[in-house]
Amino acid sequence: MCVHFRFDEGGQYCPWMAHEPGSGPLSGINVVELGVWIAGPAAGGILADWGADVIKIEPPEGDPSRLFHAMLGALLPSNPIFELDNRSKRSIMLDLQQSADLETALKLIDQADVFVTNIRTAALERLGLDYESLADRFPKLIYAHITGFGREGPDANRPAFDIAAFWSRSGMADLLTAPDQTPPFQRGGMGDHNTGLAAAGAVSAALFERTKSGRGQLVSTSLFREGTYTIGFDLNTKLMWGVDIGNNDRRVASSPTTNNYRLRDGKRIWVVGIDPERHWPSLCRVAGRSDLIEDQRFASPSLRRDNAGDLIAMLDAAFADMSMTDVQALAEQEPDFFWVPVNSLDDLLVDPQFEASGALVEVPDGPDSAATTTMVATPVDYSRTPAKPRSLAPELGEHSDEIRAELANGQP
Repeated sequence: MCVHFRFDEGGQYCPWMAHEPGSGPLSGINVVELGVWIAGPAAGGILADWGADVIKIEPPEGDPSRLFHAMLGALLPSNPIFELDNRSKRSIMLDLQQSADLETALKLIDQADVFVTNIRTAALERLGLDYESLADRFPKLIYAHITGFGREGPDANRPAFDIAAFWSRSGMADLLTAPDQTPPFQRGGMGDHNTGLAAAGAVSAALFERTKSGRGQLVSTSLFREGTYTIGFDLNTKLMWGVDIGNNDRRVASSPTTNNYRLRDGKRIWVVGIDPERHWPSLCRVAGRSDLIEDQRFASPSLRRDNAGDLIAMLDAAFADMSMTDVQALAEQEPDFFWVPVNSLDDLLVDPQFEASGALVEVPDGPDSAATTTMVATPVDYSRTPAKPRSLAPELGEHSDEIRAELANGQP
């Protein structure tokens, strides 16, 4: 393959310009990612999805997220977890303990708009890749740092995965634990992907600000902060009024119009009638219990709350005789009955709204291949500058020689 080296408008060589630019609003933005596991690579992956050209620095053993293939039993032909966060990137393998490789990393950062990392601060300081070490040398650089617990405080350098910082320590797991039950497990990467989105948004805002000031800056977020923001509904109520909203047990939920119910086939629906007055009559009619509307035990939201145990038991019995088709047919006659099915993954894949929402993206299998791989899309669309993935995730160090050659070609 012939590589055509390119130069920017000022005549300075730029390694990214040796490749066709991505589409999307960040086309032409160059990113260096030093990320491991999920949160850092997720941020870089979102920027790549939005059109940025991302060079991923990996150690000789690779990003540990590559291990998910083995963790899944190596039974799958590829690593779908790694693919999600690393498509459309190029990989260079560098041992940053070696001075020559560290200098290569610095050369890449010198020509980048953005540096994304979720390495702990102490490790970055040892390498001279912390923000304070790079800020003066690269004054236009947007430096995005994702941490477990924040850059300050006693646990600034404490290791953390999202199940620790985002899920457990933030208070989220406790809030989602039913009385007398053990905390539920989160699904993999929940906090990482939310934090990656926050970092990508912060980078985008900082790039916009740079168009006015001409200066870069540090932007940072953490798994812990993302967790506390996610439960802001509860946490802000506690901060302002010292009140705990409380953990709902569906059997005695304070409002039957905001609850889930099991149907005859074992599937569940979730009723989402936030206004307890408006949505109460339609719930009763769909459940086939119009008599409850006039029942004085349930004549007001407060009475329904006080008698929740008996009321929900009645509604449970009513819905247990119904199918999903029954509910759907009745709901079409009740515009104030707001509900959704509780989908399994199999249900989701055949839900007509799933694909229509733009939740899927076709990723090219290779530069010369017409075949594509269907993946989960980044949850953002752009009307005028639509973004398209360019490639599957790179093999470890797949582009090392290519990138080194580009850097060598650009030297005076």
